[in-house]
Amino acid sequence: MNSPEHYELIVVGAGAAGMLAAARAAERGKRTLLLEKNRKPGVKILISGGTRCNLTHDCDARGILEAFGSAAPFLHSALAALSPTEVVELFHAEGVPTYVEAGTGKVFPLSDRALDVANALTRRVQRSGAVMALGEPVSAIERTSVDQAGFRIVTLLRTLTCDKLLIAVGGKSYAGCGTTGDGYAWLAALGHSIRKPRPALVPLTSDEPWVRELSGIAMPDTVLRVADAALIAAAGTAQSAAAQSAAAKSAITKPRGNRRGRQLPPGILIERRGAVLFTHLGLSGPCPLDVSREVTKAGDPRSVVLLADFLPDVSERELDDALRQSAERDGKKQVIGLLPEILPRRLAEAIFAQAEIPHDRRAAEFGKLERARLAATIKQMRIGVSGSRGFDKAEVTAGGVALDEVDSRTMESKRVPGLYLAGEILDLDGYIGGYNFQAAFSTGWLAAESV
Repeated sequence: MNSPEHYELIVVGAGAAGMLAAARAAERGKRTLLLEKNRKPGVKILISGGTRCNLTHDCDARGILEAFGSAAPFLHSALAALSPTEVVELFHAEGVPTYVEAGTGKVFPLSDRALDVANALTRRVQRSGAVMALGEPVSAIERTSVDQAGFRIVTLLRTLTCDKLLIAVGGKSYAGCGTTGDGYAWLAALGHSIRKPRPALVPLTSDEPWVRELSGIAMPDTVLRVADAALIAAAGTAQSAAAQSAAAKSAITKPRGNRRGRQLPPGILIERRGAVLFTHLGLSGPCPLDVSREVTKAGDPRSVVLLADFLPDVSERELDDALRQSAERDGKKQVIGLLPEILPRRLAEAIFAQAEIPHDRRAAEFGKLERARLAATIKQMRIGVSGSRGFDKAEVTAGGVALDEVDSRTMESKRVPGLYLAGEILDLDGYIGGYNFQAAFSTGWLAAESV
């Protein structure tokens, strides 16, 4: 009977983390095999960013860390090993020039083709001397020795052995790409704790008819907060919209300025500023995707509520004053005509309906209490959520392998010698904007430098 084919390193998963790691390890002289269940590598890369592939963010390592909140310390060594600038230089060296999208900081290939990113990584793997086996799913992973490094990998085609193993199979997002959560069972069997996987960067759903009736309306600049519904209901309006607006304005001045780590008002779980798109099912766009992790984290999505501020650069008091002055200037105007023109007509009508104010009333009849209620509604419009679009529409997975079980200086498991992990399989998820690809590249690179 023939002995299993042996490699110094086997990398499972030919995504962003796995391809770069396999190439780098082979460049360092390691006999490396890259296994991929799909018939082509980088399948998730190909559909990312609307097939444009937002491969990193135009910032330094600190900017990347801010997108990961409490998990940020885990990425210090990985980003020191491969920074955002170095990722851009890496792709430039592979013949993929990039550009920074105005106003967002997102870095895309100049061609706006994700295929160019996937092809560049594939070329580097091939040039490195690593062996890439496509269309070969892994069915089982086991240790060859309890107290020493070494692994036996069973695929649908053969049995392999290796000294060291890197698992970079991703999470459960975009399951059609092959990311079906296979890695969680393997790693649990090897002794790792798995934080419950859940969709992140995912569109949100709402059962409220008025939300769905606004399908197609886009608001380019909105502050969106996820609030504890019970606390908000109990507090009523004890915390005024003006106070919340002031707190938000002090820390949210542009789409990239909000951070998970800063102090939030009572009852607010997360807040982000950016574009919001109303859909036939609920909400999408960068802002809802960024806050979605807190919605999916809730056991019951109805235990949280969204608060939307459609005029984030104006305080509630300033808005109330502006409405009063406008009504005094033209009392014959319908009250809906008092609202800023940046609010689309259908959204304005929905705001009046939620504030329980007839939008065709004359401005001269617009009382102080109604005016205050309208201003409060514009500044913190309540939007009930019923859930999310799930893993099939999620760009990344929250949850995964517990970070305290992995050595962040090397990406080696603290529980299984010779086992390394990189990318989305880890309990890491950042905001939209290339942060998650950067984390994948950096953790994959550090693992390859460490094996």
